[in-house]
Amino acid sequence: MRASYSLPRWADLLLLPIVCLGLALLLAGLVVLLVGQDPVRVMTVLVQGALGTQRGLSYTLYYATTFIFTGLAVAVAFHGGLFNIGGEGQAIMGGLGSGLAALYLSTLLPTWLMLPLMLISGALFGMVWAIVPAYLQAYRGSHVVITTIMFNFIASSVLVYLLVNHLRPPGTMSVESVPFAESARLPAMHEALAALGIAWPSSPLNLSLFLALLACLGVYLFLWRTRGGYHLRAVGSSPGAAEYAGIQSRHQIVIAMAISGALAGLVGMNEIAGVNGKLLLEFVSGAGFTGIAVSLMGRNHPLGIMLASLLFGALFQGGAEVAFEVPGFSRDMVVMVQGFIVLFSGAMTYVFAPALAWCLAMLRPRAVASSTSGASDG
Repeated sequence: MRASYSLPRWADLLLLPIVCLGLALLLAGLVVLLVGQDPVRVMTVLVQGALGTQRGLSYTLYYATTFIFTGLAVAVAFHGGLFNIGGEGQAIMGGLGSGLAALYLSTLLPTWLMLPLMLISGALFGMVWAIVPAYLQAYRGSHVVITTIMFNFIASSVLVYLLVNHLRPPGTMSVESVPFAESARLPAMHEALAALGIAWPSSPLNLSLFLALLACLGVYLFLWRTRGGYHLRAVGSSPGAAEYAGIQSRHQIVIAMAISGALAGLVGMNEIAGVNGKLLLEFVSGAGFTGIAVSLMGRNHPLGIMLASLLFGALFQGGAEVAFEVPGFSRDMVVMVQGFIVLFSGAMTYVFAPALAWCLAMLRPRAVASSTSGASDG
């Protein structure tokens, strides 16, 4: 009978994702080779396009900002024992909340008051949209996976209805609102750096990047440095044991989903306030679903989510460059590479983990033996 092994914490958080990523890229390279392309050239163009220039890096960080918000949303719910697939709908409603605040108040309020109001409004809209499925699971037994999927479609339909019938300017064909007043525009990164005397190329990257980093810090401090975070993780680990210890699991389900929805709702600060300056369709563009892969690859830890978001941001930006620079390499092939990473960082993680644990266990006795022999020789 084969012995069972468990991974050390550092290997589970760092080494295992690196191994999965390497295997995913290796398999993707083989597929690229089979379709008649040069894997080395494709990877070179991808890395150069994503990280090799200031503009490419800016676009990578811009995509990563949105993925951080949605990845954190998935992670907080996961630590509470929930699989929140509704990040897409919660981000849509959060953007709607930020957009409505800007449309009706941006001409009346200054920037220092308007931007915090948009942030709070977006977080509240996303929170409310997530609380409903949470309540249905906690108190009515409806599974959160099913209800959050349904709420994604409802959120998209609500946005379409409001833009088409109420928020679109009369006489226009574009399904979008009027532009916000200047007070509702989050400064772009190149504008902020220019004020400091630093030249930086124009890009969609804006100051919401710092908001995403603060969100990572806040999630870490809440989950691992507060009593409330401990209660939430206890329910996620064992609802029965948590109930026995006096923790009300139903309340924690609602709290976990509320925080999750609020984080997803902050996507609007990047896309609506930071880039578009108006409310429009498809501003989320699948980021809610990408957040699931980001959270899985980041092992549901804020630091891992930051790194995974940077990776997926590089894939999005570098993939666009590859599709433009490499003849015959389409955008669909870039999606294939992303799919391999999602597969290997998600389901295949549990396939590789025992083998990696076995390898580390085999290396550990040799290291102990060598150190013991060295001490005896001394």
